[in-house]
Amino acid sequence: MNDIRKTHPTIYWIGGSKGGVGKSMVTMAVLDLLLEGERRPLLVECDTSNPDVCKAYDRLATTELIDLDQADGWIHLVNTCETQRGGTVVVNTAARNNAGVRQYGQTLEGSLEELGSELVVLWVINRQRDSLELLKEFMDAVPRARIHVVRNAYFGDERKFEVYQGSKVRESVESRGGLSVTFPELADRVADDLFCKRLAIEAAAKVLPIGNRAELARWRGGVRRVLQRVVG
Repeated sequence: MNDIRKTHPTIYWIGGSKGGVGKSMVTMAVLDLLLEGERRPLLVECDTSNPDVCKAYDRLATTELIDLDQADGWIHLVNTCETQRGGTVVVNTAARNNAGVRQYGQTLEGSLEELGSELVVLWVINRQRDSLELLKEFMDAVPRARIHVVRNAYFGDERKFEVYQGSKVRESVESRGGLSVTFPELADRVADDLFCKRLAIEAAAKVLPIGNRAELARWRGGVRRVLQRVVG
């Protein structure tokens, strides 16, 4: 079992650009890693119209559905984090939440000190420029956050992320102590199993056909090596 330690309460914010960039898959992988370390996290599901991650993990983690489109949702988020003092919170954001961050992100930013929590952002990118533009907006709105950029290998290997690799956004992220990591690709048929059947990764590792389980184990091992650099 991995020895996963943390020295202070952490809010993990899984963000990105438009839908389909891979936020939900990264959220599931983060939950899988935390649960392996015998930590029962609080999952805040913000994709209220399609809460697949919440439905897959509602028996393994404490879950809360929160809509971050309005100010009330951000108040609810902060109050929910307060109930988890000393624990770990994982926030799976929806693509549309970027507008809410611009308007109401200060509600969370201004509460971090009193909550005694660190905000760690895993910002999932594809190869398009809008991923970086939205990340810049997030960094401006929530400057206290520690940000790591997650290149989703579904869109190609590291060399193909040329826009990010040569960007000032990357320089800014890494100058603040953030990392740039590459999230392994999972075969489509296994990824489809997870989402269509709403399976947690641990459950899928027990019930899928043998070939699917082997692919999941390969991917799971690669994901752990990557995430252990940014989740701890």
